[in-house]
Amino acid sequence: MLNLFLTAFVTAFLAAGVRRPFLFVLAYAYIDIVAPQKVSWGFLSSIPVSLIAFVCAVTAWAAAEDKNGIRFSPRQFILLLLLIYCGLTTRTADFPDEALEKWAWVWKALVFAIFLPLTLRTRLRIEAFALFMVLSVGVIIIGGGIKTLAGGGGYGELKLLVNDNTGLYEGSIISTVAVCAMPLALWLAKHGTIFKPGWLVWLFAMGICLSCLLMPVGTQARTGLICVAVLGVMMLRSVKRPLTYIAVIAALGLVSMPLLPQSFTDRMSTIGNHQSDQSASTRVAVWKWTIEFAKTHPFGGGFAAYIQNHVSYDTYKAEKAGDNNTALQTVRIEEKSRAYHSSYFEMLGEQGYPGLAMWLLLHIMGVVHMELIRRRYAKNPPPELAWVTPLADALQQAQIVYLVGGAFVGIAFQPFCYMLVGLQCGLSAYIGRVKRAVPKPFRAPRAPAAAARSEAAASA
Repeated sequence: MLNLFLTAFVTAFLAAGVRRPFLFVLAYAYIDIVAPQKVSWGFLSSIPVSLIAFVCAVTAWAAAEDKNGIRFSPRQFILLLLLIYCGLTTRTADFPDEALEKWAWVWKALVFAIFLPLTLRTRLRIEAFALFMVLSVGVIIIGGGIKTLAGGGGYGELKLLVNDNTGLYEGSIISTVAVCAMPLALWLAKHGTIFKPGWLVWLFAMGICLSCLLMPVGTQARTGLICVAVLGVMMLRSVKRPLTYIAVIAALGLVSMPLLPQSFTDRMSTIGNHQSDQSASTRVAVWKWTIEFAKTHPFGGGFAAYIQNHVSYDTYKAEKAGDNNTALQTVRIEEKSRAYHSSYFEMLGEQGYPGLAMWLLLHIMGVVHMELIRRRYAKNPPPELAWVTPLADALQQAQIVYLVGGAFVGIAFQPFCYMLVGLQCGLSAYIGRVKRAVPKPFRAPRAPAAAARSEAAASA
């Protein structure tokens, strides 16, 4: 039944796009985030639905959409340069077959991020895309949140829609992405027009946010806990009563502490000491290897270059030796072909210094652009643009959470995060069109003092 339902839903979604071409864009976002072809075990899993939705979206836009006033932003040009550069490193990759496997989905994520702003020409479209991002993530995390409350979580044990440890179905990745989605969910609840603000909308938004917060608990991903803390601090700037906000957060933290499973608190306690945890020690060892690798491969080794790594390190384990004594045991660990576990080192190892520089520039510019938009409309905005500053704030928060979470998990090319980039570019382009549409006076008005001096000089 699930296979039939998903097949019918995706088919109906794509069919609706024939009359409303923008629905193809939303369909692609849903398919790329939820991956129904993974959830389904039948017909849907055997066809490239993501590629079909992508081709339909681009073709429909080229054939039917309004293209007046189209301008490429600097960030879209950076995305284009990154796309070309990644294509070149794929051709010279150290492991060509494995590199082609990753390139098969990376190019779509980059091209879609370049293409997306061209379609987001109205507030309704910007809101609709943000809504689909949140709802698509919700499809994954709501079930995971319910399982966590029922005691079904654990490191590597929480089963989401599929028993698959890749993409958004990997614990650390879904924990990071879930926290990224929270600011957008809150913005939609407060400023949405598709589902207008009301108690039902707020109830659903709170349910989504609760599920997002439960992801780090259910997956026991330390990255998710760090992301929650970072988002909590950033939201201080946008709340009206900071002291009340701090008090509520502190109270919720104190209430929730006794309810957390012991396995979760034990794992979180290793954040401050990576040498006591093998997983954290592996990350640090791989990062050191990547730095040394980049010294001899400044342009990177292409996708999947980590396959050639070989790392060794010591972990320390405390064991009781009698009633009052503790013995510190050293264990030598050797591993190879371990993933980067960091977006920064993923870019450095695979794309070298040029790729890392472009990636950093892309995201730093996003944070800065959202700050500029946020400040421009923060005080006394026109009523029709009152939603702009809160959205810029939400997108900035989501991107900073991504950059912080990305330090501990390899999501440099995660499609959801490039959809955030495309949404930011779409908002910037929308603001640019609004500014260009405002009529400007033929001559700028003179300051009163300058006008008085001019009149005095004329009378003299």
